[in-house]
Amino acid sequence: MTLLLGCIADDFTGATDLAALLARSGLPVSLRIGIPREKRDPNDTAAFEVIALKCRTSPVDLAVEQARQALAWLKEAGASRFFWKYCSTFDSTAEGNIGPIADMLLTETGARQTIYCPAFPENGRSVFMGHLFVGEQLLSESPMKDHPLTPMRDSNLVRLLTPQVAGDVGLANHNIVSKGLTALRARLAQLSHDGIRHVIVDAVGDDDLGTIAAASFDMPLLTGGSAIAGQLPPLYLEQGLASRAAHRRALPKVAGGAVVLSGSCSAMTRRQVANYAEQVASLRLDPIALAEGGAAAAREWLRRQSPDAPRLIYATAEPEDVRQAQERLGREKAGQVVEEALSEIARDAFDYGTRRFVVAGGETSGAITQALGVTQLSIGPEIASGVPWTFATVEGETIALALKSGNFGGETFFTDAFDRLGAT
Repeated sequence: MTLLLGCIADDFTGATDLAALLARSGLPVSLRIGIPREKRDPNDTAAFEVIALKCRTSPVDLAVEQARQALAWLKEAGASRFFWKYCSTFDSTAEGNIGPIADMLLTETGARQTIYCPAFPENGRSVFMGHLFVGEQLLSESPMKDHPLTPMRDSNLVRLLTPQVAGDVGLANHNIVSKGLTALRARLAQLSHDGIRHVIVDAVGDDDLGTIAAASFDMPLLTGGSAIAGQLPPLYLEQGLASRAAHRRALPKVAGGAVVLSGSCSAMTRRQVANYAEQVASLRLDPIALAEGGAAAAREWLRRQSPDAPRLIYATAEPEDVRQAQERLGREKAGQVVEEALSEIARDAFDYGTRRFVVAGGETSGAITQALGVTQLSIGPEIASGVPWTFATVEGETIALALKSGNFGGETFFTDAFDRLGAT
């Protein structure tokens, strides 16, 4: 099938979020974990190809190089339009990696300009006058201000992006967007004439996203959260560039044990863990204990549990506990020991017969999918907005994976996930 859009995501949960919204169109979506090693197979190309990287908090040079390799694969696969996907809360440090990767992609694709639209109104993320809101709170006043890896202390996206990119950053504010397609196109054209390659675009509702997608549709490169990308498939269909398949491929039935593995410390994940811990056997991982003694005790705990009963293993903790672990171990080490432990536990769980996995946290999802040897995922039904069940083959066995970004889903998400899978 003709490859309409080649997508690069900065973490694995973001990639599944993006794939889920693209799949709502009924057009085929392929999600590949890491830079594909194989050459493109003409018979194995979807309308939307998504490559999931694990580069959100990587050193800038490494992140840019990984994105460059992903771009090269997508170009070889036939893509001429591209989407750079990052979190709807613009998770980044002052050094990057959102801006540096966008700069590289602009150069490599020959695009004169791109937009930045992280808004996801369906999940409470909006941009107004260049400021990012989480629900009714400014980003800098939301729980994201205490994120252990990318604490977001500024809500002004123009100010956040400027030090990351070459050149000035422009704004198409809501006064322009609300006037419609013609006004927004004119604003983008004027900014391009003025040499502004990077443009933050306001969006507070889905109607805004529709206007923005139509106004920027012809750009070779777009960037943002998954919601703006989700507006693109109808445009491809309207313009006759794609047609829906007569039917969707049947999704597999997955039997086997169920486990939740959580490394996220977001406010919503903390509530989800508290809710689920009251219902199932659960174990909390302490980063300091892991650094001193490894994951042996946790792995022994898992071995003693019934493989048929749902289980919860988590490093999710309150911000003060996270700070103490980081002060003791260092920020990078504190995260690393948790990822390594959960990866070992995931492998053990698979060996004990677990075939249904819910994973909370982008870095955790990346580590676990790599530990399981997952290279490609098919997209199943959404559990909550932007969080689908996905399916993969590991050592000849079909497994189901739900990779959840920290703040997505409601308090009963873990229960809802397994109930949703049972209904497929």
